[in-house]
Amino acid sequence: MAEAHQAVAFQFTVTPEGVDFQLSREALKQIYLSGLSSWKKRFIRLKNSILTGVYPGTPSGWLAVVVATMGSMYFRVDVSRGLIACIRDHLPEGSYLGLRTRTLLSTVLFSTGVWASGVLLCRQSLKLLLSYHGWMFEPHGRVSRTTKIWTAMVRLLSSRKPMLYSLQTSLPKLPLPKVEETIKRYLESVHHLMDPERYEQMEALARQFQKKMAPRLQKYLTLKSWWTTNYVSDWWEEYVYLRGRDPIMVNSNYYIMDFLYAQPTRRQAARAGNAVHAMLLYRHKLDREELKPVMIQGVVPMCSFQMERIFNTTRIPGKETDSLLHLSDSKHLAVYHTGRFYKVWLYHAGKLLSPRDLEMQFQRILEDPSRPQPGEERLAALTAGDRLPWAEVRARYFSQGKNRAALDCIDRAAFFLTLDEDTCGYNPQNEDSLDEFAKSLLHGQCYDRWFDKSFTLVVYRNGKLGANAEHSWGDAPIMGHLWEFMLATDAFQLGYGNSGHCHGVPNTALPPPQRLQWDISAECRLAIEISYSVAKALAEDVDFHCFRFMDFGKGCIKKCRTSPDAFIQMALQLAHFRDKGYFCLTYEASMTRLFREGRTETVRSCTREATDFVRGMEDPDVSPLECLQLFREAAEKHQRLYRLAMTGAGIDRHLFCLYVVSRYLREESPFLAQVLSEPWRLSTSQTPQQQIKMFDLETNPDHVSPGGGFGPVANDGYGVSYIIAGEHLITFHISSKYSHPETDSKRFGRNIRQAMLDTAALFDSPPRKKVDLAN
Repeated sequence: MAEAHQAVAFQFTVTPEGVDFQLSREALKQIYLSGLSSWKKRFIRLKNSILTGVYPGTPSGWLAVVVATMGSMYFRVDVSRGLIACIRDHLPEGSYLGLRTRTLLSTVLFSTGVWASGVLLCRQSLKLLLSYHGWMFEPHGRVSRTTKIWTAMVRLLSSRKPMLYSLQTSLPKLPLPKVEETIKRYLESVHHLMDPERYEQMEALARQFQKKMAPRLQKYLTLKSWWTTNYVSDWWEEYVYLRGRDPIMVNSNYYIMDFLYAQPTRRQAARAGNAVHAMLLYRHKLDREELKPVMIQGVVPMCSFQMERIFNTTRIPGKETDSLLHLSDSKHLAVYHTGRFYKVWLYHAGKLLSPRDLEMQFQRILEDPSRPQPGEERLAALTAGDRLPWAEVRARYFSQGKNRAALDCIDRAAFFLTLDEDTCGYNPQNEDSLDEFAKSLLHGQCYDRWFDKSFTLVVYRNGKLGANAEHSWGDAPIMGHLWEFMLATDAFQLGYGNSGHCHGVPNTALPPPQRLQWDISAECRLAIEISYSVAKALAEDVDFHCFRFMDFGKGCIKKCRTSPDAFIQMALQLAHFRDKGYFCLTYEASMTRLFREGRTETVRSCTREATDFVRGMEDPDVSPLECLQLFREAAEKHQRLYRLAMTGAGIDRHLFCLYVVSRYLREESPFLAQVLSEPWRLSTSQTPQQQIKMFDLETNPDHVSPGGGFGPVANDGYGVSYIIAGEHLITFHISSKYSHPETDSKRFGRNIRQAMLDTAALFDSPPRKKVDLAN
């Protein structure tokens, strides 16, 4: 969601201060380390797949091959065609290796080879099968014979759970695009956004780069693509996220909201009890691989490697770069309430605490009359300020004694929970209620969320909840998957009693939550206040507007025979032009999870076709039919770009990696420097909906979710997140900065609403009349 801001800023932190890079040696070293990390992950996944019985590499499969081979030998049928005898003859003879023993051992060795060859053949076949992406480019309403056969094969393999998980782990590598194609498509994406003189200069830089420097840089990326599972993701995580030195509170983290209308209970502790229990059930299913992978169109599994880090993960600040601490398991939760930190155990006698037990523990915290210790109340502001001061304070004041023990408890917690004193949520009587909800989840009071945790669950005094998620470990769809599971489990499986409490009887013998103890010096408290002042200024500058668009939804857009995402993106271009009076480089996040360890790619939504459509809409001499034709051309172009991005043919991640290699080689490229410094004044993202089909949204419309959002990307730009929730609702989350005179989130919201109506009116006759946006 919020990665566009980091993607622009990263180039200033690629080369750490004081490190002497020695030409190609450092580039090769980094590629080697990337590969080492990649192979380590492969071996861990291979071990886990064998231990959990994921087809085809299972112990039972190996045993079946061994038994079958021995059975054939017993009946004097040599299925090895002499290979077993050849292996036996090459084994050393001795007192412990007689003829019978050598025959048995050679049979086992031959069977193991057959089994391993079958596993390798099966995985390569699956990988080849999943490398076909022609199905995404089929014309609307028509499917080729090749795609039909391919779909039937994949669905057959996906019908059984072991094969389904084998498909997921056999996803192909992200392909490395050709330099020529990347530069060609880059120039195409900016031609209409530059004046002729500037474009001519940019084209000259691009051609010079393509001819002189690009071939050498591409060779290093080719080597990395061979050696590692994914040539982008590790560098993207490190340089775009972990090496950023600015505050992550608004610039990187994002939020996600509760049900829009439904209110399962008004008891804060009860809602927290059910939500925490549901999340731990999700973790249990995740660990046991009982969760079906997310599928595109019910056919192709998407890579879920990011899910491994959704729990038990914390971002640790460093002087030059942050790091991620990820534990295989965690038995406790870190909780914050009115300036105090607690440790809550999640298990008792080896069993997960019930929702009613968790409610009791949280209620004990709510009723605790104790006061915060000196410096404790605003301690979490350190995670909201600049990264370098936080790293220095952590090393100086939290490296020993009770401070280290308390901080270690937070770092190693499954996740962070804030029992908030405010009331939030959608209020029909307050048109700004969703705006306030969004700002509360994004930054709160700047010291009541632990922004370094993989996510902070926020439960409000009125029983509403939401989450603030750190971005480096994974992307929004991963958090959204957990969120949908938690909301559905809370509302439709766990439920509440008539009094609003969780079901069951609490175990009053459980030991109470443990207060974390701190010894925060005056110097440390001063550092906390400095971080708090930085974070507060940043939070106060965030202009947020969240609104429900209910004039039509996905159902109406699909009747227009166009992609809902393309429809909204074109409406955003129209709204932005009306708002600012010019076009700008537009960032839309697309997933690349059709590949191993895939994360995101950029779709450059402001195409030439999109600008032609917008100009046509603003020209009174262009008829509605002509505008409709321009819209269809723009939507078709956008859909093609989105599909190219999803299938590994995007351009921005390739340019990013070329830039990283150039910095390791200490070679300056004016072209790459210019490309990576271009601001994304409009950054957009779609929040996925109904990834898990745990309930029917049509029969339960009150349980629709408004999705989530992120902070402003550029000082003079907008961040827009939207969720197409069901057939009749689209929720928009708009962010900008109060400090810039050109931006106004509510004004942009009005422009988006009108642009949606005007675009839809092209499919009607007569077209709808424009409204006065000044009112």
